[in-house]
Amino acid sequence: MPTVLRIAGYRFFFFSNERQEPAHIHVDQAERYAKFWRTPVSLASNAGFRSSELTALVRLVEEHHVLFQEKWDEYFGH
Repeated sequence: MPTVLRIAGYRFFFFSNERQEPAHIHVDQAERYAKFWRTPVSLASNAGFRSSELTALVRLVEEHHVLFQEKWDEYFGH
């Protein structure tokens, strides 16, 4: 489970067995978890984050989209 970025207490990562899915990023903090599709950025699932936190997370995913895509491509060989 490669961790791509740690920022503001959040950990952004993907699972190594997710090659078949479209590019996305997972984020967790404590016992909370969300998954975001990357193109376009949209919430795929949420477990515990409040609406305001999800808004902030969407901004972070958008701000770091180049890094996330580079790491996805590097890991999965695209």
